[in-house]
This record gives sequence, C-alpha cells and structure tokens, in this order.
Amino acid sequence: MFKLAKIIFGVITLCLASYGLITKNFELQPFMTFFMGLFILVIGIEELKKGRKGIGIVSIAACLFAIFVTFQGYILN
Repeated sequence: MFKLAKIIFGVITLCLASYGLITKNFELQPFMTFFMGLFILVIGIEELKKGRKGIGIVSIAACLFAIFVTFQGYILN
C-alpha cells in the first residue's frame, strides 16, 4: 500500500513540477509542494515501520513543514 501511495504522489509531484518548468507557469506550485509533502509523509511512516526512528521523524517533520508552507501560501494569497 505504501509503495502504491509513493508512486502516485511521486508521479503527481513530477508532473506538476515538469508542467511548471516547461510552461513557466508556477500557479500550480503549491499543489506540487502539497503532494511532495504527502510523498515525504509516506516515506516517514514507512521508515518508522521499519524501525528507523531518526529518518522517520525527520521525514514527518519535513512533511509537516511542506504542508504548512502550502497552507501559508494560500492564506497569504
């Protein structure tokens, strides 16, 4: 299940990033940041299940930061 979620969130992030770079239209960048945060969250949960607490906690903290930045961007704009 985590593998499928990582693939889905990774592909969505890659598509949004590629679209922004090719078209020079960065309006979808908050969505890319949000999906990248979800991708990192899945990695963090996966690492915690494997017993690697350090990497798991850092990944979850990075996820929370990415999602916070996304919502902060929506509030300010």
